[in-house]
Amino acid sequence: MCSSILDGPKLYAAPKPAKRVSENEYTGAMKIPHWQLPPGVSPGTWDYVNHPAIAEDYDDFFAINSLFDHDQRVLAEEFQPPGLVADLGCGTGRALVPLCRQGYRGLAVDLSTHMLRVVMEKAALDGLDITPVKANLVQLHESDPPIADASVDHAMCLFSTLGMIRGHDNRRHALGHIRRVLKPGGRFVLHVHNYWFTLHDPGGWLWVAKNIAQATFLRDTDIGDRYFPYRGLPTMYLHTFRPRELRGLLKSAGFKIRRWIPLEVTRKGPLPHPWWFESLRANGWIVVAE
Repeated sequence: MCSSILDGPKLYAAPKPAKRVSENEYTGAMKIPHWQLPPGVSPGTWDYVNHPAIAEDYDDFFAINSLFDHDQRVLAEEFQPPGLVADLGCGTGRALVPLCRQGYRGLAVDLSTHMLRVVMEKAALDGLDITPVKANLVQLHESDPPIADASVDHAMCLFSTLGMIRGHDNRRHALGHIRRVLKPGGRFVLHVHNYWFTLHDPGGWLWVAKNIAQATFLRDTDIGDRYFPYRGLPTMYLHTFRPRELRGLLKSAGFKIRRWIPLEVTRKGPLPHPWWFESLRANGWIVVAE
């Protein structure tokens, strides 16, 4: 259905760096009416992907953060080089670039031109075979350039990227597209946050009760939808998942779950004693599916 972009080596020169813009200088020049937003993209997410400073400072912002270490261990256990790895919502390539240094080819998929620019600067610096793909995961069949069916050996969607997609049906469509481009038997590694972990926050019980009421009476709200300030953006959106909801979404997209890894409070490793109220104690989950 889609023409392949995978023939031959693809080493890219680093694009000219854009003028650095601080978070305080950003004026939201890319703002558009809500009805013109791409499917699944909230106003806060649209500002996020079009915010130059967030991409430029992303690595520095997370430089001392060790949350990614456990993700890398899971990827090393599940993926076998060589092969083509698609990073869905790649950001600045924190997960993809280390894999490509080990001999993988990469597809860096993101809606943010600024994030993709940073990835390709890294690829050019290290001579890595990474292809940038600008795409909304809900509309992955319209990616630029297109990704062929069953063309990717492995895929990952980390750092709660799936939760940045607004709307249950949109999240289901995104998973369906990921399943479409993945080869039979290919592994898919996913990270999401746990809805019930919110109960640990101050006022968490009240928030959950309010959220359930809103989801019951408002058509544009799902159980698990959250809005919060993030790096100068007043209304960043994130959907948090209930276990049954997540399992159902993966099943409806045609995935079979191989590993279900509940994460401990700081998300630096697996939850100890997961049999003890996992749904309430887990910060989130890393799921390996095929």
